[in-house]
Amino acid sequence: MKQLRIDVGRCDYGRHCEHECEHACAEKVFKLKDPAMAALHIRELPDGKGVAALCDQCGDCVVVCPADALRRNKPGVILLDKKLCVGCYMCVGFCEKDVFERNPEWLEPYKCISCGICVKVCPRAALEIVDVPEPAPRII
Repeated sequence: MKQLRIDVGRCDYGRHCEHECEHACAEKVFKLKDPAMAALHIRELPDGKGVAALCDQCGDCVVVCPADALRRNKPGVILLDKKLCVGCYMCVGFCEKDVFERNPEWLEPYKCISCGICVKVCPRAALEIVDVPEPAPRII
């Protein structure tokens, strides 16, 4: 399956990937005019460094979705079907990595879909899309 990864040794937390995601991903992928609604964010830690909140496509959100709105596509990326989503936000509450975003104008949440826009613009080549084995589903 495809997974977006960050090499923390190469990342300077300059927020280039977030900036590009906010403009390209937010506008082109999610059709959002507000760049702050991007699906990738660098969160600042108390020591001043940052950490990227990345969806690792674990699939735990799929297990808890009562509407079967979340599914894994052929490359292994978890996608949300807006037509099936009931807006219960079970996926948001269950996600341990806190990667789901909310748009107040939408019923359904959204998250990074490993589109790769941030990978292309990272000046330190700290982000990449990699192939990894699909994890076993977590039992709840």
